[in-house]
Amino acid sequence: MNANNSEPVIVAFCCHYCAYAAADLAGSGRLQYPPNIRIVRSPCTGRLEINFFMKAFEAGADGVLVAGCEEGSCHFKEGNYLAKG
Repeated sequence: MNANNSEPVIVAFCCHYCAYAAADLAGSGRLQYPPNIRIVRSPCTGRLEINFFMKAFEAGADGVLVAGCEEGSCHFKEGNYLAKG
């Protein structure tokens, strides 16, 4: 993933209801995020499993970011607590 770019490639797993919605809203406002960030929408961060992160690294990602709802405001009630582990 990082063959032609000196910036580290980050795969961001974003909660559909909070983090992804914020990125989408930023795009609607014509704001840009760095091209080395790859956003993956997830129904809930509590549904993510370690194999998703491992596959990102196997595909060449330099780092992984998990962005979800603020504690206590998960659309699925406890998903962000599950993600926190």
